[in-house]
Amino acid sequence: MFKVEINPGFESSGSEEIQVELKEDQLVVDGTPMTWDKVKIKDNYYHLIIDNQSYTAEVVKVDTHEKTVWLKLSGITFQLKIKDNLDLLLEKLGMNDNNTQKLTFIKAPMPGLILNINVKEGQEVKEGDPIMVLEAMKMENVLKSPGTGVIRKINVKVGTSVEKNYPLIEF
Repeated sequence: MFKVEINPGFESSGSEEIQVELKEDQLVVDGTPMTWDKVKIKDNYYHLIIDNQSYTAEVVKVDTHEKTVWLKLSGITFQLKIKDNLDLLLEKLGMNDNNTQKLTFIKAPMPGLILNINVKEGQEVKEGDPIMVLEAMKMENVLKSPGTGVIRKINVKVGTSVEKNYPLIEF
């Protein structure tokens, strides 16, 4: 299942969020099943049939890092921001990437036990660097840096039990 936000952040045209599930011969949009088929015409161009309606679609641009697709359908360009099951789970746990805020803390995404700390105070880290390992529900979770910064303070030690949203690292 995917959540697709159509034209996110566009004030004038408005944005809409829908749930989409793809099956071999069926497309389910917000719980409504539709028959569908697609045929590639040439690079970035597709012929779509959805519930016996014919469409020509052009994939204008794809940003895999942001999971965004610009799609031209019947002469109108749409921006589609796609969230898969992992994105939705991370969002639910409060671990979604939010680049608009300054990096000041890394907080515990869930209650657990600190098993390992991979950084030291004063160390510079980059986005994606492993920071520490948190055990929760008998699973080891590697917490990674959500951005670039210098570690100012580490608020935990190996063996510390933490609650959700406890500030583990300060930048």
